[in-house]
Amino acid sequence: MSVKITAIRGMNDILPIPTKENPVTTQRWQAVEKVLRQLMHQYGYKEIRLPIVENTPLFKRAIGEVTDIVEKEMYTFEDKGGDSVTLRPEGTAGCVRACLEHGLTYNQTQRLWYTGPMFRYERPQKGRYRQFHQFGVETFGMKSADIDAELILMTARLWRELGLSEVVRLELNTLGESVSRQAYKDALVAYLSQHTDSLDEDSKRRLNTNPLRILDSKDAKTQAVLANAPQLFDYLDEESLQHFASLRAVLDAAGVAYTVNPRLVRGLDYYNKTVFEWVTTALGAQGTVCAGGRYDGLVTQLGGQATPAVGFAIGLERLVLLLDTLQQQNDSSEADIYLVSEANTINQALLLAELLRNSLTNYRIVSHCGGGQFKNQLKRADKTGAQAALLLGENEVAEQKVTVKWLKTGEQQQVNQADICTYLAQHLGA
Repeated sequence: MSVKITAIRGMNDILPIPTKENPVTTQRWQAVEKVLRQLMHQYGYKEIRLPIVENTPLFKRAIGEVTDIVEKEMYTFEDKGGDSVTLRPEGTAGCVRACLEHGLTYNQTQRLWYTGPMFRYERPQKGRYRQFHQFGVETFGMKSADIDAELILMTARLWRELGLSEVVRLELNTLGESVSRQAYKDALVAYLSQHTDSLDEDSKRRLNTNPLRILDSKDAKTQAVLANAPQLFDYLDEESLQHFASLRAVLDAAGVAYTVNPRLVRGLDYYNKTVFEWVTTALGAQGTVCAGGRYDGLVTQLGGQATPAVGFAIGLERLVLLLDTLQQQNDSSEADIYLVSEANTINQALLLAELLRNSLTNYRIVSHCGGGQFKNQLKRADKTGAQAALLLGENEVAEQKVTVKWLKTGEQQQVNQADICTYLAQHLGA
């Protein structure tokens, strides 16, 4: 017997019909993606499409060689030319590379968005996979706090559009600039070095490589040690504090609630000043739905001139899972109108379907193909969730009429073919 070929662990299919293994359908994804695209249109942001594979040094320089992503999680391999390449683990580095390569940042401002698959080799779990999908926004050339505020207001609007405002909350922090942050790191390392016996293994490893990530530790003993650790706000420069105050003033005026979390640091090395996360407990333990912040030094780090930048990313798997968990409206129907015909009227039915699509552009119109009795075709029409079945038999063709059967009520009536578009436009969804 041949070996059954299955998907790679942590790389999942997204199907048009729900199954036990894949309950969230492509319809749910499309609904979310539609809202996201409309949101970007409202705010005047432009789409950028980026390669899935990049040269490995891009991520090592941008993310930091001592981060978990670079050390443990990247899909890196040599191509046939002997170059080291990597499946992108996140979108910001590639977006910055593209802007530099094509001259989009020099003396310009940019508001950009992208979406697509990312790849990290980590233990698959609910809402987190080895191939996952991200929606990201990146802005360049604006250094004041108003653009930070715009991104947070944008995400707050997204939750309202999706009906999620009651189940997500905003956490906010500022990391200051590199000089003040380094002074804080030194003080934090000095303090934690006196308590290494109480730190978890990950925190011990990070102590001399990425100490700010220790603040993110979920280990109870480590958190007990951190209770008396130096506070980042005590080391921040005045300009960063003023930037943070300006951001908070806009959010307060807009009525966007938030919690200042001094231990929110984000996982990547390139952040400075503003960092934020939208979190939820609706999926069990607290999880992050959206995260972002400012990264003014990354363009320089990748070879460009100093350029202020700020952005955010949303994990789409977690977002659609959240919507599904809350049982938000999910249209699982396959059609709005279903055309039923006899063997010798199928051609007329196909032409009628084209006519309807020309006029009823917002509706899904499916023609039954493959033959079969009217009774069986109507059963299929019912299964698609269509509102109406249009019956086109020999009698209807001869009389230039269409029989309309409303599937929820069973009512039916004949309509002149010349009037069918107007009739359906008036009655669908009524």
